[in-house]
Amino acid sequence: MVLRTIRYGDSQLIVDMITDEFGRLTFMQRIPKTSRSKVKKQILQPLNILDIIFDYRPNIKMQHIKDASSAFPFISIPFDPKKMAMGMFIAEFLYYATRSEQADRPLFKYIEDSMRWLDTSTAACSNFHIVFLMHLTMFVGFYPNTEHGTTDYYFDLRSGCFTSRPPFHSDFLLPDEACKIELLMRMSYATMHLFRFTREERNRCINIIIKYYRLHVPDFPEPKSLAVLREVFE
Repeated sequence: MVLRTIRYGDSQLIVDMITDEFGRLTFMQRIPKTSRSKVKKQILQPLNILDIIFDYRPNIKMQHIKDASSAFPFISIPFDPKKMAMGMFIAEFLYYATRSEQADRPLFKYIEDSMRWLDTSTAACSNFHIVFLMHLTMFVGFYPNTEHGTTDYYFDLRSGCFTSRPPFHSDFLLPDEACKIELLMRMSYATMHLFRFTREERNRCINIIIKYYRLHVPDFPEPKSLAVLREVFE
């Protein structure tokens, strides 16, 4: 899956992907000058799920793609502004959240299955990114411990668990918000339409989730695509 593509000079692209066999990889790819090229520029856009052929060289920083084709052409995401904004946000989020990931087939399958679900679903999807990011924590190593998730407990964002007393730092949720963590973890793609959030509540959820990731992933920035996502869901 393509996570980010940036232009390098006049004739090359740097393409960051997450792959099922090798984890995170970066490719240096020449921009094709003719339509006969085996690797089309438009196929290397963020979010695309590809089948690629390349010679893996573990001792170099940037690989080279010999051939690429779409493994799953999206039928709705490119044409639905909300799904597109959500997909671009997820691609950017994954770029920062999986920078050190090695080969992890369950992680890749989770990402691929999630994007396929989003593309084919006709149900309301305004909570999709919340469900995706909450369950992504299971694969990147800091899944929240929801034991003791009662209305009287605080949630320590640093340790990812509930506490009966506020921690000796400021990175925690008060009981009135902490009790909703367990609710968010119970959400799934199939049931998320049953959970109603106001725009303010959804934005608050995303802010907390981003803060949680920033506490556990070094140098995790504010996603630039978040502003677009908020705009389309006003």
